[in-house]
Amino acid sequence: MKFTMTVSPDFSPDHIAGWYIFNTWLQKQTNEAIHLELYDSFEKQREDIEAGKINLIYANPYDASMLIRDKGFIAIAAPQNKSDEAIICVNSESDYQSVEDLKPQCNIATANDPEVSTIGMIMLEPADLSADNVNVSEHKNYVMVAKNLINQSVDAGFFLKEAYDDMSKFIKSQIRPIVTSQISVIRHTFLISPEFLASSNLEENDFRELLNEMHSDAKGLSTLKSLGFDKWENQSQEDAEFMIDLMDTLVT
Repeated sequence: MKFTMTVSPDFSPDHIAGWYIFNTWLQKQTNEAIHLELYDSFEKQREDIEAGKINLIYANPYDASMLIRDKGFIAIAAPQNKSDEAIICVNSESDYQSVEDLKPQCNIATANDPEVSTIGMIMLEPADLSADNVNVSEHKNYVMVAKNLINQSVDAGFFLKEAYDDMSKFIKSQIRPIVTSQISVIRHTFLISPEFLASSNLEENDFRELLNEMHSDAKGLSTLKSLGFDKWENQSQEDAEFMIDLMDTLVT
């Protein structure tokens, strides 16, 4: 049987080759036919998730909630020492120096990434700003958010911090961070579907061990480095449920 793996669209373009290398490594280790499908928008990826086309996914926390609770996906691993933080940026020539400088009816650009949008809106609260008194425009990825900032079409933009960190020096020279979240326990997670377990030759614990030990040999470590990871660490279903509950708390 052929399976499909995907990655949350907020990953850095610099790591596209790394994910193909990881997919090749995974096929060799599992002896399974796994196709890597990458998306440039959250909408299209979620359509295919809903259609049952995805079997393995490196998911952002918001999508992990839906995948685990609605689709029965199983949490396997997360990259060590990598938490998801949001960052609010302005144009580098802007007069805005802090969140408090932003005013009601300001224009905010964000990707269609509810996790980052939620954290970003929380960080606006010191300026008495909320969804009721700002104008939010959604874009298909963080490069487009940066483009709107550079063009001065918006006053501020929300970014996943890792996405911002991986942007080119040229882009970062034209935008400027004004605040970064410090939540620490929210992160992307590697998930597998019940269908994958039912149809592949791997048990759940076999897959966990495979990823958790990936850094132990030179080939695996090199592959991890191409993703910007040091190693995978175990992410139990209980860990994932705690993170989902925290995300729900932030939303409410």
